[in-house]
Amino acid sequence: MHKNITLQPDERLDEVNEHLTLIQRKNGLTFGTDAFLLSAFCRGKGKGRIADLGCGTGIIALLLAARRRYAQIFGVEIQAVFAELARRNTALNGFADTLPILRADVRALSPADFGGELDAVVCNPPYMRADTGFAAQHDEKQIARHEICGDIGDFTAAAARCLRYGGSFYCVWRPDRLPALFAAMAAAKLSPKRMVLVHDSPEKSPATVLIEARLGGAEGLSVLPPLFLHAASGANQPLTPRAQKIYDTGSFD
Repeated sequence: MHKNITLQPDERLDEVNEHLTLIQRKNGLTFGTDAFLLSAFCRGKGKGRIADLGCGTGIIALLLAARRRYAQIFGVEIQAVFAELARRNTALNGFADTLPILRADVRALSPADFGGELDAVVCNPPYMRADTGFAAQHDEKQIARHEICGDIGDFTAAAARCLRYGGSFYCVWRPDRLPALFAAMAAAKLSPKRMVLVHDSPEKSPATVLIEARLGGAEGLSVLPPLFLHAASGANQPLTPRAQKIYDTGSFD
């Protein structure tokens, strides 16, 4: 079906959820659980406008487009190689004319970049401080993982600038850095409204946290039951019924 696709030596082609085909860079961050769960956590109902800040390969925007979750979807990526890759992926999956990819720095974004204010913003931002962790061998992976081209405060501030009042902000983050996320959202007047901790299994500490916030929202946070992906630790464990339903429906609702 895709035999006419030309791949670079450092690229591979994968079939992923929602019957999407994804070109990925072997040296870059590849599609995984965080991106899929974040896309399922977004609660669009076929209306509104959303932007994915730091879209990488474009997978979150593509999943939202395939599910028709929003009427208009934008991808924003600072790295030229990934902005071009995201454009190739949108074209490969038939969304070239409806899912624009902007090469831009989130620190300089404004509503004008999207033709007006957005109803929602989603991001899977770099989750490690620039001065921590092991340095990645390839710069593109280092930028994707570390706060080199913007920290969490820059992403929340960009979301607040571009959202309409009452608009939604969705983010996947590391539980050990929740204080930094909550502080950044408070500074941007993004009020947390819904949260779920994601565990590989009941014996494991949470690996990620999914957050929904609202610009200018009142106090009031709904903490969902923790999501356990597997009933037990170990290789080849089946998904729990709840996790399987999320993968089958692409939604937490």
